[in-house]
Amino acid sequence: MIASLLLTLTVPCLAPPVARPTPSPGTVFARAQDPDPEPEELPDKRPEVKELIDGLKEHVGKRGDEDEQAIAMIDRMLAEYPKSGVKDRAAMCKALSKVFEARRKDLESGLPDNGLYLATGTALGLMGPESAAVLTKWIGHKKHRKDLALQRVLVLSLGKTRDEKSLRVLIGLLQDKDAIIVGAAAEALGQHSSKPLKLRKDAFESMLKVLMSAKGAVDSDLNDTVARERYDVIAAPLITSMQALSGHDERKPDGWQRWWNKNKKKDWDEED
Repeated sequence: MIASLLLTLTVPCLAPPVARPTPSPGTVFARAQDPDPEPEELPDKRPEVKELIDGLKEHVGKRGDEDEQAIAMIDRMLAEYPKSGVKDRAAMCKALSKVFEARRKDLESGLPDNGLYLATGTALGLMGPESAAVLTKWIGHKKHRKDLALQRVLVLSLGKTRDEKSLRVLIGLLQDKDAIIVGAAAEALGQHSSKPLKLRKDAFESMLKVLMSAKGAVDSDLNDTVARERYDVIAAPLITSMQALSGHDERKPDGWQRWWNKNKKKDWDEED
């Protein structure tokens, strides 16, 4: 389960923009985000949840030798999450946060041994909105900030929680020095297409400024390969998410700027 989700989170999405989606939960992972009934009405302090938390802690403590088993425990947590009350949910999120405190040596290739961290970050994205605070804590944290693959997953997962308070965090990440993080923040903001119009407009305007600035840097010096590479990484997710938030189909930065100038004060949700 987590393996397939990791693939979608770690490979940048460069697909052309599509119309603003409407939520259509159809998998156990989607239901984990929006359960019915409410968490307050669900059983709490269940022994099976404690068993999972204790088992995860034990596997994680084996210095990487049992990371595969730890990931299996996380998979089982995802299955239990929709059935869990408020206290059990908080306990699971806390247990997953502790995973990031575990140390792992780099692989022989020099790359980080981050499989367990990636699985944990992916799972937290499906435990929103309760997990948003944990994800925010580890985005940019000194223990993991150099691992851009993990940071990208954490940012995308924060978007998947659809936590309204996290919008400001994602908007702030649009100014990150690493293009891959800017692209992830832009993609994550596209998850908020059902939020109130004012919030969507704020996010849209921030993304438009970043898009126009990046395009301006390219246009001012066609030989600037750094500016071109940055634009190529961030343009697609910015445009896709701007389309998701606005419901408008536009492809070029200048076209988006003209559309915004004409429509920034209008009701984007009003029927034509």
